Amino acid sequence: VQLQASGGGLVQAGGSLRLSCAASGRTFSRYNMGWFRQAPGKEREFVATINWSGHSTYYADSVKGRFTISGDTAKNTVYLQMNSLKPEDTAVYYCAAREGPGVSVTGYDYWGQGTQVTVSS
Repeated sequence: VQLQASGGGLVQAGGSLRLSCAASGRTFSRYNMGWFRQAPGKEREFVATINWSGHSTYYADSVKGRFTISGDTAKNTVYLQMNSLKPEDTAVYYCAAREGPGVSVTGYDYWGQGTQVTVSS
């Protein structure tokens, strides 16, 4: 099972980025996919999750209304559309997968390599 995250970069505050997470190795339609982030000196934290079977979503309060998670089951790819970015969104963003819902870092079994997002003020 492999997860490949991409789409990070440098953007000014107020700008947008879209992250992608391509999954391979098995069918992920029954998995929950999540995005997490880790800023320097801080613990990895939950950002958003989607249940592909029902397309239900859940967000951290800090990104609610600005970020949107979506999935394309035909492509086995999950996206994180990030709008109105703030400097405090700067972090390495990771995608992850698990069976069943959850927001805890420890509950996710599969992780991508991370992609850097830097928001300048």
